Amino acid sequence: MTEHVDRSEPEAAAPSVPAAVTPADAADAARLVAFGLQPKLQPARDQEYTELLRRYREDPPFARLADAVAAGLGLVVLEVSPRAGMAVTAAEDSVFAVRMGDYARRTSADGSDRFLHGLAHLAVAAMAFPRPEDLADDGYIGRVTVNGVDAFVRQACRRLEERAEEQGENTDPATDAPGLEAAWRIWVRRSATGATKDARRLAGSTTGIVGKAAAFLTDSGFLQRTGDDNGGTYRTTARYQLQVRDMAGTAAMAELLELGVVPVTDGTPSLLPAEDTDDLDLVADAGLPFHSA
Repeated sequence: MTEHVDRSEPEAAAPSVPAAVTPADAADAARLVAFGLQPKLQPARDQEYTELLRRYREDPPFARLADAVAAGLGLVVLEVSPRAGMAVTAAEDSVFAVRMGDYARRTSADGSDRFLHGLAHLAVAAMAFPRPEDLADDGYIGRVTVNGVDAFVRQACRRLEERAEEQGENTDPATDAPGLEAAWRIWVRRSATGATKDARRLAGSTTGIVGKAAAFLTDSGFLQRTGDDNGGTYRTTARYQLQVRDMAGTAAMAELLELGVVPVTDGTPSLLPAEDTDDLDLVADAGLPFHSA
């Protein structure tokens, strides 16, 4: 009697089927993006936020879902971590994009002041992270003062003026000149402080413009105010470092850093403001850290 040998192939294991996305998953992903749109909210102070960040890091399908929600809103995810939370920036076509015209309207700035406000933001970023290694170091914290940023811009303006004279160029910027070339005469001719009758800083002065920029960045969760010395002292946040990394390759940022101006930290201007004259025509697109209007 012979034994029956079963030569049939073993049944193949059924392929794993990814779990279906539930409405609850979608709601959690949208909730995480909503947390990311609250830049002042620190993950360590909100248990739900902390838990959603952990889920993002440990659950790839959930991470992809949250990324898709952000992309649908026109947001670019810069980093998701306990230090920065869900750090996002708005793409140009996003409803969350901040445009220079919108910012200028918030500050009641006219046409020429819009350009100076943009330059102030550029200078804060360059002074907060003056070296590539500072920008690359997650543990680095930049510190700026309002007066120091104004002094930094004035030193940069002086360097631009010297460069123009050395090259025998007309000090009146041409319409196709780089943005900073168009800016230096406008900035140095503007009063550094000015004063109202009750000794308050004029909003249209250069330190007033830098102060507005710093206040906006603070409201946006990019800076934290640490004191009142030198017109106001501030420290950078992880979110701001990520934002500056994102804009570090812009032409205007590179142009400012290439001047080799050592950042001024004591708030003492090294160049007195020149007498006010008529405003100059502005370059339409200077590559400043705002989307064009």
